[in-house]
Amino acid sequence: MLVNSEQIIEALIQTIQMVGFSFIFSIIIGLPLGILLFVTRKGQIIENLPVFTVLNAVINVFRSVPFIILLVAIIPVTRLIVGTSIGTSAAIVPLVFYAGPYIARLVESSLLEVDKGVLEAADAMGATPFQTIFRFLLPEALSSLIVNFTIATIGLIGASAMAGTVGGGGIGDLAITFGYQRFDTTTMLITVAILIVLVQGLQSFGNILSKKIRRG
Repeated sequence: MLVNSEQIIEALIQTIQMVGFSFIFSIIIGLPLGILLFVTRKGQIIENLPVFTVLNAVINVFRSVPFIILLVAIIPVTRLIVGTSIGTSAAIVPLVFYAGPYIARLVESSLLEVDKGVLEAADAMGATPFQTIFRFLLPEALSSLIVNFTIATIGLIGASAMAGTVGGGGIGDLAITFGYQRFDTTTMLITVAILIVLVQGLQSFGNILSKKIRRG
């Protein structure tokens, strides 16, 4: 049986849901972690080497585990949170565990690009650490953050496709169920084309938005 347009649309919607919700939750986790990584580094505004060392190690551990292994390894946690290990909602949990630490590292990288003069100016004006972060650091790093968030979103699209190997739904599940297991070359080409369009569209949007913010 060949795949039909309704199945393709449904799979696309599932992929958008997985990526969208995973990105939101990953930002909620990764943004504060990335900020904490930066401000607790040696010589930064809230230097705290024990906190930095522990947080840095934990993030490195999660980033060292390939997504396909993480997907299976945290099945008990996934079942505990959403009540099942199969389907679109279940795929969101490992996607957040995968992308959250990644985004934290990207946020740290963006903040490290901010000119030290910005921090010196904030200090000269008597800004508190909170004010330094939200009125100086983040606005200055916004263009870089947009680029890095775009990269993270594209990574989530690729990971969501891998979630199809365990029945996660979406384009990846369609590609495996029809394209691979049933040797349907047409479906495989369609799914690849959809993923390419999604990635290209997101990358272009991210680049345009970043340039507008930088010029502004």
